[in-house]
Amino acid sequence: MIDMIFNSLRILFRKRTRTLLTLLGITVGVASVLIINNISRCGSTALSSEIDELGMGGLSVMLKNQSAPLAEEELEAIRSLSYVDYAMPLMFESTDAYIHQERNPVYLWGIDKSAKDMINLTLINGRFINSSDISSYSKCCLIDKKLAEDCYGSDNVTGKKLVINSGGTSSEYNIIGVVKTGGGILENMMGSLVPTFLYVPYTTLQASLNTGNFSQIAVKIKPDHDNDLAGENIIKTIERETDEKGAYMVTNLSKQKENLDNIIGIFTIVLTSVGIVSLFVAGLSIMNVMLASVTERTREIGIKKALGASKTMIVTEFLCEALVLTLIGAVAGIIVGTAISFTGAGMIGLTLVPGVDIIFITVMFSLIVGIIFGIYPALKAARLRPVEALRSY
Repeated sequence: MIDMIFNSLRILFRKRTRTLLTLLGITVGVASVLIINNISRCGSTALSSEIDELGMGGLSVMLKNQSAPLAEEELEAIRSLSYVDYAMPLMFESTDAYIHQERNPVYLWGIDKSAKDMINLTLINGRFINSSDISSYSKCCLIDKKLAEDCYGSDNVTGKKLVINSGGTSSEYNIIGVVKTGGGILENMMGSLVPTFLYVPYTTLQASLNTGNFSQIAVKIKPDHDNDLAGENIIKTIERETDEKGAYMVTNLSKQKENLDNIIGIFTIVLTSVGIVSLFVAGLSIMNVMLASVTERTREIGIKKALGASKTMIVTEFLCEALVLTLIGAVAGIIVGTAISFTGAGMIGLTLVPGVDIIFITVMFSLIVGIIFGIYPALKAARLRPVEALRSY
Protein backbone atom coordinates (compact mmCIF):
# COMPACT_ATOMS: atom_id res chain seq x y z
CA MET A 1 0.00 0.00 0.00
CA ILE A 2 2.86 2.40 0.84
CA ASP A 3 4.49 1.63 -2.52
CA MET A 4 1.16 2.34 -4.22
CA ILE A 5 0.88 5.73 -2.47
CA PHE A 6 4.41 6.75 -3.47
CA ASN A 7 3.73 5.58 -7.01
CA SER A 8 0.53 7.70 -7.06
CA LEU A 9 2.52 10.76 -5.93
CA ARG A 10 5.13 10.16 -8.62
CA ILE A 11 2.46 9.89 -11.33
CA LEU A 12 0.55 12.95 -10.12
CA PHE A 13 3.61 15.19 -9.98
CA ARG A 14 4.65 14.03 -13.39
CA LYS A 15 1.91 16.37 -14.69
CA ARG A 16 2.40 19.21 -12.19
CA THR A 17 0.27 21.91 -13.83
CA ARG A 18 -2.75 19.67 -14.33
CA THR A 19 -2.45 18.30 -10.80
CA LEU A 20 -2.07 21.76 -9.23
CA LEU A 21 -5.19 23.04 -11.01
CA THR A 22 -7.18 20.07 -9.72
CA LEU A 23 -5.77 20.52 -6.20
CA LEU A 24 -6.80 24.18 -6.35
CA GLY A 25 -10.43 23.21 -6.95
CA ILE A 26 -10.43 20.78 -4.02
CA THR A 27 -8.65 23.31 -1.78
CA VAL A 28 -11.19 26.04 -2.53
CA GLY A 29 -14.11 23.70 -1.86
CA VAL A 30 -12.78 22.42 1.47
CA ALA A 31 -11.62 25.88 2.57
CA SER A 32 -15.01 27.45 1.82
CA VAL A 33 -16.87 24.81 3.84
CA LEU A 34 -14.50 25.28 6.78
CA ILE A 35 -14.62 29.09 6.67
CA ILE A 36 -18.42 29.13 6.64
CA ASN A 37 -18.71 26.69 9.54
CA ASN A 38 -15.91 28.27 11.62
CA ILE A 39 -17.31 31.78 11.32
CA SER A 40 -20.81 30.46 12.05
CA ARG A 41 -19.59 28.59 15.12
CA CYS A 42 -17.61 31.43 16.69
CA GLY A 43 -20.23 33.99 15.67
CA SER A 44 -22.99 32.01 17.36
CA THR A 45 -20.93 31.60 20.54
CA ALA A 46 -19.91 35.24 20.62
CA LEU A 47 -23.45 36.45 19.91
CA SER A 48 -24.82 34.33 22.74
CA SER A 49 -22.19 35.73 25.11
CA GLU A 50 -22.90 39.27 23.87
CA ILE A 51 -26.63 38.89 24.54
CA ASP A 52 -25.90 37.60 28.04
CA GLU A 53 -23.65 40.59 28.73
CA LEU A 54 -26.40 42.93 27.59
CA GLY A 55 -28.70 41.40 30.20
CA MET A 56 -30.78 39.45 27.70
CA GLY A 57 -30.27 35.98 29.11
CA GLY A 58 -33.37 35.92 31.31
CA LEU A 59 -36.94 37.24 31.26
CA SER A 60 -38.37 40.64 30.47
CA VAL A 61 -41.72 41.70 31.98
CA MET A 62 -43.52 44.37 29.94
CA LEU A 63 -46.90 46.02 29.62
CA LYS A 64 -49.43 45.16 26.94
CA ASN A 65 -51.90 47.66 28.38
CA GLN A 66 -50.09 50.93 29.06
CA SER A 67 -52.68 52.00 31.64
CA ALA A 68 -51.79 49.05 33.89
CA PRO A 69 -49.19 49.59 36.62
CA LEU A 70 -45.61 48.29 36.40
CA ALA A 71 -43.91 49.99 39.31
CA GLU A 72 -42.36 49.35 42.73
CA GLU A 73 -45.21 47.13 44.02
CA GLU A 74 -44.94 44.79 41.03
CA LEU A 75 -41.15 44.80 41.29
CA GLU A 76 -41.29 43.76 44.97
CA ALA A 77 -43.86 41.06 44.18
CA ILE A 78 -41.48 39.57 41.61
CA ARG A 79 -38.47 39.82 43.93
CA SER A 80 -40.38 37.92 46.63
CA LEU A 81 -40.65 34.79 44.46
CA SER A 82 -38.29 32.04 45.59
CA TYR A 83 -37.08 31.14 42.09
CA VAL A 84 -36.13 34.72 41.17
CA ASP A 85 -32.41 35.44 41.49
CA TYR A 86 -32.50 39.13 40.55
CA ALA A 87 -35.20 41.54 39.39
CA MET A 88 -34.30 45.00 38.16
CA PRO A 89 -36.42 47.92 36.94
CA LEU A 90 -35.41 49.22 33.54
CA MET A 91 -36.09 52.54 31.88
CA PHE A 92 -34.73 53.44 28.48
CA GLU A 93 -34.71 56.30 26.04
CA SER A 94 -32.96 56.86 22.74
CA THR A 95 -31.56 60.36 22.95
CA ASP A 96 -28.45 62.55 22.66
CA ALA A 97 -25.60 63.40 25.00
CA TYR A 98 -23.46 66.49 24.52
CA ILE A 99 -19.78 66.37 25.42
CA HIS A 100 -17.74 69.50 24.67
CA GLN A 101 -20.86 70.70 22.81
CA GLU A 102 -20.55 67.75 20.43
CA ARG A 103 -23.69 65.68 19.89
CA ASN A 104 -23.42 61.93 20.56
CA PRO A 105 -26.39 59.58 19.92
CA VAL A 106 -26.82 57.42 23.03
CA TYR A 107 -29.13 54.78 24.41
CA LEU A 108 -29.98 55.95 27.92
CA TRP A 109 -30.66 53.20 30.44
CA GLY A 110 -32.30 53.81 33.80
CA ILE A 111 -30.99 51.14 36.18
CA ASP A 112 -30.62 50.38 39.87
CA LYS A 113 -27.75 49.07 41.98
CA SER A 114 -28.30 45.43 40.88
CA ALA A 115 -27.40 46.26 37.26
CA LYS A 116 -23.86 44.97 37.67
CA ASP A 117 -25.30 41.51 38.46
CA MET A 118 -27.88 41.58 35.68
CA ILE A 119 -25.87 42.95 32.76
CA ASN A 120 -22.30 42.21 33.83
CA LEU A 121 -21.04 45.78 33.87
CA THR A 122 -17.28 45.93 34.40
CA LEU A 123 -16.21 48.99 36.37
CA ILE A 124 -13.08 50.64 34.93
CA ASN A 125 -13.00 53.80 37.07
CA GLY A 126 -15.18 55.42 39.74
CA ARG A 127 -18.18 53.66 41.31
CA PHE A 128 -21.54 52.11 40.47
CA ILE A 129 -24.94 53.68 40.99
CA ASN A 130 -26.00 53.09 44.62
CA SER A 131 -29.16 53.28 46.76
CA SER A 132 -28.49 56.92 47.65
CA ASP A 133 -28.43 57.87 43.94
CA ILE A 134 -31.74 56.08 43.43
CA SER A 135 -33.53 57.65 46.39
CA SER A 136 -32.26 61.19 45.71
CA TYR A 137 -33.01 61.19 41.96
CA SER A 138 -29.33 62.02 41.47
CA LYS A 139 -28.25 63.40 38.09
CA CYS A 140 -25.26 61.15 37.84
CA CYS A 141 -24.31 58.66 35.15
CA LEU A 142 -22.04 55.81 34.16
CA ILE A 143 -20.34 56.37 30.83
CA ASP A 144 -19.20 53.67 28.44
CA LYS A 145 -15.42 53.25 28.17
CA LYS A 146 -15.43 53.67 24.39
CA LEU A 147 -17.38 56.95 24.53
CA ALA A 148 -15.07 58.26 27.25
CA GLU A 149 -11.98 57.50 25.18
CA ASP A 150 -13.49 58.92 21.99
CA CYS A 151 -14.61 62.20 23.60
CA TYR A 152 -12.08 62.75 26.38
CA GLY A 153 -9.10 60.78 25.12
CA SER A 154 -9.01 58.82 28.38
CA ASP A 155 -11.16 56.42 30.39
CA ASN A 156 -10.33 58.27 33.63
CA VAL A 157 -13.14 60.85 33.41
CA THR A 158 -14.79 60.45 36.82
CA GLY A 159 -16.04 63.83 38.06
CA LYS A 160 -16.40 65.39 34.63
CA LYS A 161 -19.73 66.72 33.34
CA LEU A 162 -21.85 66.04 30.29
CA VAL A 163 -25.29 67.19 29.13
CA ILE A 164 -28.06 64.66 28.44
CA ASN A 165 -31.27 65.50 26.61
CA SER A 166 -33.99 63.48 28.36
CA GLY A 167 -37.74 63.96 28.11
CA GLY A 168 -37.20 67.00 25.92
CA THR A 169 -35.11 68.80 28.55
CA SER A 170 -31.32 69.12 28.64
CA SER A 171 -29.66 68.69 32.04
CA GLU A 172 -26.08 68.44 33.26
CA TYR A 173 -25.03 65.07 34.69
CA ASN A 174 -22.00 64.18 36.76
CA ILE A 175 -19.94 61.20 35.59
CA ILE A 176 -19.48 58.90 38.61
CA GLY A 177 -17.95 55.92 36.81
CA VAL A 178 -16.64 54.44 33.58
CA VAL A 179 -17.82 50.95 32.62
CA LYS A 180 -17.22 48.38 29.96
CA THR A 181 -20.33 46.57 28.87
CA GLY A 182 -21.61 44.32 26.08
CA GLY A 183 -21.68 45.56 22.51
CA GLY A 184 -18.06 44.84 21.62
CA ILE A 185 -18.98 42.80 18.56
CA LEU A 186 -21.61 45.29 17.47
CA GLU A 187 -19.17 48.16 17.89
CA ASN A 188 -16.45 46.36 15.91
CA MET A 189 -18.78 45.41 13.07
CA MET A 190 -21.03 48.48 12.86
CA GLY A 191 -19.01 51.23 14.50
CA SER A 192 -20.84 54.54 14.78
CA LEU A 193 -24.14 53.03 13.60
CA VAL A 194 -24.68 51.54 17.08
CA PRO A 195 -25.52 54.15 19.79
CA THR A 196 -23.37 54.16 22.92
CA PHE A 197 -24.91 53.18 26.26
CA LEU A 198 -25.20 55.60 29.17
CA TYR A 199 -26.56 54.54 32.57
CA VAL A 200 -28.46 56.74 35.04
CA PRO A 201 -30.57 56.01 38.15
CA TYR A 202 -33.96 54.75 36.98
CA THR A 203 -35.74 57.19 39.29
CA THR A 204 -33.97 60.09 37.57
CA LEU A 205 -35.10 58.89 34.16
CA GLN A 206 -38.64 58.34 35.47
CA ALA A 207 -38.72 61.95 36.64
CA SER A 208 -37.39 63.19 33.29
CA LEU A 209 -40.04 61.22 31.40
CA ASN A 210 -42.72 62.14 33.96
CA THR A 211 -43.86 58.58 34.60
CA GLY A 212 -44.22 56.34 37.63
CA ASN A 213 -44.03 53.13 35.62
CA PHE A 214 -41.00 51.17 34.44
CA SER A 215 -40.38 50.43 30.79
CA GLN A 216 -39.86 46.83 31.81
CA ILE A 217 -38.58 44.63 34.60
CA ALA A 218 -35.59 42.43 33.83
CA VAL A 219 -35.70 39.14 35.72
CA LYS A 220 -32.94 36.59 36.18
CA ILE A 221 -34.23 33.14 37.17
CA LYS A 222 -32.20 30.75 39.33
CA PRO A 223 -30.38 28.10 37.28
CA ASP A 224 -32.45 25.14 38.53
CA HIS A 225 -35.78 26.58 37.36
CA ASP A 226 -37.43 26.59 33.93
CA ASN A 227 -37.71 30.07 32.42
CA ASP A 228 -41.00 29.44 30.61
CA LEU A 229 -42.74 28.12 33.72
CA ALA A 230 -41.26 30.94 35.82
CA GLY A 231 -42.58 33.48 33.33
CA GLU A 232 -46.12 32.10 33.56
CA ASN A 233 -46.00 32.22 37.35
CA ILE A 234 -44.67 35.80 37.33
CA ILE A 235 -47.61 36.91 35.18
CA LYS A 236 -50.07 35.22 37.56
CA THR A 237 -48.37 36.85 40.57
CA ILE A 238 -48.56 40.36 39.06
CA GLU A 239 -52.16 39.87 37.97
CA ARG A 240 -53.13 38.89 41.51
CA GLU A 241 -51.38 41.97 42.87
CA THR A 242 -52.93 44.43 40.41
CA ASP A 243 -56.19 42.69 39.48
CA GLU A 244 -55.30 43.43 35.86
CA LYS A 245 -55.92 40.48 33.54
CA GLY A 246 -54.09 40.23 30.22
CA ALA A 247 -52.22 43.49 30.78
CA TYR A 248 -48.74 41.97 31.09
CA MET A 249 -46.44 39.91 28.94
CA VAL A 250 -43.19 38.09 29.57
CA THR A 251 -40.54 37.67 26.90
CA ASN A 252 -38.15 34.78 27.36
CA LEU A 253 -34.96 36.35 26.02
CA SER A 254 -33.18 32.99 26.19
CA LYS A 255 -35.60 31.85 23.48
CA GLN A 256 -34.53 34.80 21.36
CA LYS A 257 -30.97 33.49 21.59
CA GLU A 258 -32.19 30.11 20.36
CA ASN A 259 -34.03 31.75 17.47
CA LEU A 260 -30.90 33.65 16.50
CA ASP A 261 -28.89 30.42 16.65
CA ASN A 262 -31.48 28.75 14.40
CA ILE A 263 -31.26 31.59 11.88
CA ILE A 264 -27.46 31.36 11.89
CA GLY A 265 -27.79 27.58 11.43
CA ILE A 266 -30.03 28.01 8.38
CA PHE A 267 -27.62 30.47 6.75
CA THR A 268 -24.75 28.09 7.54
CA ILE A 269 -26.52 25.20 5.81
CA VAL A 270 -27.31 27.31 2.73
CA LEU A 271 -23.77 28.65 2.42
CA THR A 272 -22.23 25.24 3.16
CA SER A 273 -24.26 23.87 0.24
CA VAL A 274 -22.39 26.30 -2.02
CA GLY A 275 -19.10 24.92 -0.71
CA ILE A 276 -20.30 21.36 -1.30
CA VAL A 277 -21.20 22.23 -4.90
CA SER A 278 -17.64 23.52 -5.39
CA LEU A 279 -16.36 20.19 -4.03
CA PHE A 280 -18.43 18.33 -6.64
CA VAL A 281 -17.05 20.60 -9.35
CA ALA A 282 -13.57 19.71 -8.07
CA GLY A 283 -14.68 16.07 -8.28
CA LEU A 284 -15.31 16.52 -12.01
CA SER A 285 -11.76 17.84 -12.29
CA ILE A 286 -10.53 14.69 -10.57
CA MET A 287 -12.45 12.57 -13.08
CA ASN A 288 -10.94 14.52 -16.01
CA VAL A 289 -7.42 14.09 -14.61
CA MET A 290 -7.92 10.38 -14.06
CA LEU A 291 -9.45 9.82 -17.52
CA ALA A 292 -6.51 11.67 -19.07
CA SER A 293 -4.18 9.51 -16.99
CA VAL A 294 -5.89 6.32 -18.23
CA THR A 295 -5.47 7.48 -21.83
CA GLU A 296 -1.80 8.38 -21.33
CA ARG A 297 -1.00 5.12 -19.53
CA THR A 298 -2.88 2.74 -21.82
CA ARG A 299 0.34 0.89 -22.78
CA GLU A 300 1.46 0.73 -19.14
CA ILE A 301 -1.89 -0.77 -18.14
CA GLY A 302 -1.66 -3.29 -20.99
CA ILE A 303 1.81 -4.39 -19.85
CA LYS A 304 0.65 -4.77 -16.23
CA LYS A 305 -2.34 -6.86 -17.26
CA ALA A 306 -0.17 -8.97 -19.58
CA LEU A 307 2.10 -9.68 -16.61
CA GLY A 308 -0.87 -10.88 -14.54
CA ALA A 309 -2.24 -7.76 -12.82
CA SER A 310 -5.90 -8.32 -11.87
CA LYS A 311 -8.78 -5.90 -12.42
CA THR A 312 -8.89 -5.35 -8.65
CA MET A 313 -5.23 -4.31 -8.62
CA ILE A 314 -5.76 -1.83 -11.47
CA VAL A 315 -8.91 -0.37 -9.85
CA THR A 316 -7.12 -0.08 -6.49
CA GLU A 317 -4.15 1.68 -8.09
CA PHE A 318 -6.27 4.31 -9.82
CA LEU A 319 -8.54 4.82 -6.80
CA CYS A 320 -5.45 5.28 -4.62
CA GLU A 321 -4.24 7.93 -7.05
CA ALA A 322 -7.63 9.74 -6.85
CA LEU A 323 -7.68 9.52 -3.04
CA VAL A 324 -4.10 10.81 -2.70
CA LEU A 325 -4.99 13.75 -4.96
CA THR A 326 -8.13 14.46 -2.90
CA LEU A 327 -6.37 14.10 0.44
CA ILE A 328 -3.60 16.55 -0.52
CA GLY A 329 -6.23 19.07 -1.66
CA ALA A 330 -8.25 18.54 1.54
CA VAL A 331 -5.21 19.12 3.77
CA ALA A 332 -4.36 22.27 1.82
CA GLY A 333 -7.99 23.39 2.15
CA ILE A 334 -7.92 22.82 5.92
CA ILE A 335 -4.77 24.93 6.27
CA VAL A 336 -6.07 27.75 4.04
CA GLY A 337 -9.59 27.68 5.50
CA THR A 338 -8.37 27.71 9.11
CA ALA A 339 -5.89 30.53 8.41
CA ILE A 340 -8.54 32.68 6.72
CA SER A 341 -11.02 31.92 9.53
CA PHE A 342 -8.55 33.00 12.23
CA THR A 343 -7.69 36.15 10.29
CA GLY A 344 -11.31 37.10 9.67
CA ALA A 345 -12.38 36.36 13.24
CA GLY A 346 -9.48 38.41 14.61
CA MET A 347 -10.35 41.39 12.42
CA ILE A 348 -13.87 41.66 13.89
CA GLY A 349 -12.86 40.77 17.44
CA LEU A 350 -14.21 37.20 17.60
CA THR A 351 -12.52 34.24 19.26
CA LEU A 352 -12.31 31.21 16.98
CA VAL A 353 -12.23 27.65 18.29
CA PRO A 354 -11.91 25.39 15.20
CA GLY A 355 -14.29 22.44 15.24
CA VAL A 356 -12.44 19.12 14.93
CA ASP A 357 -15.74 17.48 14.01
CA ILE A 358 -16.24 19.82 11.04
CA ILE A 359 -12.68 19.19 9.83
CA PHE A 360 -13.17 15.41 10.07
CA ILE A 361 -16.54 15.50 8.28
CA THR A 362 -15.17 17.74 5.52
CA VAL A 363 -12.15 15.50 4.91
CA MET A 364 -14.31 12.37 4.86
CA PHE A 365 -16.77 13.99 2.45
CA SER A 366 -13.88 15.05 0.21
CA LEU A 367 -12.55 11.49 0.13
CA ILE A 368 -16.03 10.20 -0.75
CA VAL A 369 -16.14 12.71 -3.63
CA GLY A 370 -12.72 11.45 -4.72
CA ILE A 371 -13.97 7.85 -4.72
CA ILE A 372 -17.20 8.72 -6.56
CA PHE A 373 -15.42 10.59 -9.35
CA GLY A 374 -12.40 8.30 -9.41
CA ILE A 375 -14.28 5.01 -9.72
CA TYR A 376 -15.30 5.41 -13.38
CA PRO A 377 -11.76 6.07 -14.71
CA ALA A 378 -10.46 3.20 -12.51
CA LEU A 379 -13.07 0.78 -13.91
CA LYS A 380 -12.35 1.99 -17.44
CA ALA A 381 -8.66 1.22 -16.92
CA ALA A 382 -9.43 -2.20 -15.40
CA ARG A 383 -11.64 -3.20 -18.36
CA LEU A 384 -8.88 -2.63 -20.93
CA ARG A 385 -7.77 -5.83 -22.66
CA PRO A 386 -4.00 -6.32 -22.70
CA VAL A 387 -3.72 -6.90 -26.47
CA GLU A 388 -5.94 -3.91 -27.36
CA ALA A 389 -4.12 -1.70 -24.84
CA LEU A 390 -0.72 -2.55 -26.33
CA ARG A 391 -2.00 -2.21 -29.89
CA SER A 392 -3.66 1.20 -29.30
CA TYR A 393 -0.43 2.81 -28.08
